[in-house]
Amino acid sequence: MWEEGGTLDYDEPEKLEKRKDSNKTERTENTIKELEKEFNFFEQEVGLLDTVGPKAREIIGQDCNMVSACVARPYPLVVDRAKGSVVKDIDGKEYIDFVAGIAVMNAGYSNPEVKAAISAQLDKMVHCGYGDFFAEPPLKLAKKLRQLSGYSRVFYCNSGAESVEAAMKLALWKTKRQNFIAFYNAFHGRTLGALSLTGSKVRQKEHFPTIRTVHTHYAYCYRCPMKLDYPSCGIECAKQIENLIFRRELSPEDTAAVFIEPVQGEGGYIVPPLEFHKEVRKICTDNDVLLVADEVQTGCFRTGPFLAMENFDVRADITCLAKALGAGLPIGAMLADSHLMDWPPGVHSNTFGGNLLSSASALASLEFLEKEDTENHVREMGVHIRHRLRELQENFPCVGDVRGLGLMIGAEIVKPDESIDPILRDRIIREAFKDGILLLPCGDSVIRFSPPLVMTDEEADLGLDKFEKALRRAVR
Repeated sequence: MWEEGGTLDYDEPEKLEKRKDSNKTERTENTIKELEKEFNFFEQEVGLLDTVGPKAREIIGQDCNMVSACVARPYPLVVDRAKGSVVKDIDGKEYIDFVAGIAVMNAGYSNPEVKAAISAQLDKMVHCGYGDFFAEPPLKLAKKLRQLSGYSRVFYCNSGAESVEAAMKLALWKTKRQNFIAFYNAFHGRTLGALSLTGSKVRQKEHFPTIRTVHTHYAYCYRCPMKLDYPSCGIECAKQIENLIFRRELSPEDTAAVFIEPVQGEGGYIVPPLEFHKEVRKICTDNDVLLVADEVQTGCFRTGPFLAMENFDVRADITCLAKALGAGLPIGAMLADSHLMDWPPGVHSNTFGGNLLSSASALASLEFLEKEDTENHVREMGVHIRHRLRELQENFPCVGDVRGLGLMIGAEIVKPDESIDPILRDRIIREAFKDGILLLPCGDSVIRFSPPLVMTDEEADLGLDKFEKALRRAVR
């Protein structure tokens, strides 16, 4: 929400006014107008700052004057420490976390087994340049990834966007074709290659060059872009690849790969029907086009099984992982089988991929999640949270749709005519923050619930009770 207004300065209003006056001589006229716009918006939302302490206000004021304005924060949270599913801010206030560091902290904050693995590796060595040398921690992680995913080869990198870039390069190299297909609402990253696939917000794409990518419709049944009804639609959105794109815009012989999210993340936590991925898989197989699954947000047990595509009984040719993989430390991975990932040395590499500390953290996290029977816990907890949200849906008409898979759940906020209502959505998130709940938006009008996978029933119910109170205040 604050992304639209640019950078906010969270100092107290009097300090902001003084700073605005003192800086006028150093700023262009356009910059001054933008500052005034930000200042006016801040005044309207100044009540939100009353919920945080003096240390938080001081840090936020300094941060907004030093850190790039392209980052966007939905509320003035200054984190300090966390454990399990509870985050504590710099002034000591506790929050129930339905964000998990953007679906990263699947094993929970301050997980003892992950901390022990990091400490043990820290005593040995942090970094070795794994692209040039050998080491045991990345190899152990590769074995675990092979066991959990079934893919025989791993390429390490540093983030989700980098794993997508690696998959793009592998697809281009292997097929000798230069074009891609992706989906509207998709988010695959903001680096230039991944950005070509992203179909989320025009602000992310304007002024940047792209690799040729043709976008098509994802199975967003609540707001079908084709104005059809499931199941009588026959999954026409998927069939558009073959019936329209391959006939009118891009032949299969020119298509290297189709990139797809098992559940669209930033696009609105959109869960397609079971047949959707099967149909896309069939089209790719029939036309000799690679299928790449972006599991950056859905992977590592987020939806129940290790890979979300398992829910649909579909196997992609290439899979991208990151986020939760490192349990809070940066690491990404691209997975494929040997017959695909057979490129020679030097075609692709990086400095920090397979970092020793990140590899140790990742392995400990995956072993912990596997040992704790996370798949079943995630399924049960997901059913419980969706049930609670659907109860709210009956009493609050603004909750238009509740959907999800495992602990990747979205509540779409709507107006009385069922059109999107991002203003109310953002208000609900702010009210929840005041009550000590961390939530994030996604899509045009969706609130996402993606807590640490270790969240307890008691924590979930307490958080949802608080969410109901925030919802009542926001709609009155």
